Amino acid sequence: MNESNHDYLAALVGKSQDGDMSAFSEIYALTYNRVYNYARHYLRDSFAAQDAVQEIYILALKNISKISNPILFTAWLNQICFHVCYDICKKSDVDYQIVDDDFLESFHDNKVSSNPESNAEIREERLILQKAIDGLPPLQRSIIVMRYFNNMKLADVADAMDISLSSVKRYLETARRTLQLSLTK
Repeated sequence: MNESNHDYLAALVGKSQDGDMSAFSEIYALTYNRVYNYARHYLRDSFAAQDAVQEIYILALKNISKISNPILFTAWLNQICFHVCYDICKKSDVDYQIVDDDFLESFHDNKVSSNPESNAEIREERLILQKAIDGLPPLQRSIIVMRYFNNMKLADVADAMDISLSSVKRYLETARRTLQLSLTK
C-alpha cells in the first residue's frame, strides 16, 4: 500500500471516528481482500477465515475511536488480524497449517510440467517445505507467513504482532536457520 493510500485511509478513519458509517464501509471495501487473504493463509480454512474477518472488522469498528494517529490504521488492523487468527488457532483443537497449496503452487516450474517424474519431485518438495514450515513454533510461522507470503515489511510485522523490530528479526533469522537445517537433511 503506497503513501497516498495510507493518507486516503487515514482520512476515512477520521470520518469513521466522527460516526460516518459510509467511511467505515469504504475502509472495509479497501482492506477486505488483504485481511481475508491473511486469515485464509493463517487458518487454512475458508470458513474459519470468514469468521475471523467478521470478528476483525467488528473489533475494528468498536475500537476505531481509540486510534490516535489514523495514518497507522493499516498497522493497527494488521495487529488485530494477527491476534484474532492467533486466538482462533489457540482455541481450536485443529492444528492449522499456515502454508496452503495455492502458495506452494507458486514454486511450480512450468517448464517441467509435462514430465510426470518432475511433477512428482515438485509435489514431494512442496510437502517437505510445508511440513518444515508447519513444524516451526507458531510465532515463527506467523512471521514467515507475514513476511514472505503477505509481503509485509518487517516493521509492519512488528506492529501487527505487537513486538519489537529486533524480536521480529531474531525470530525470522531463527526460523530461516531452522528451515534451512530441516530442508538440507
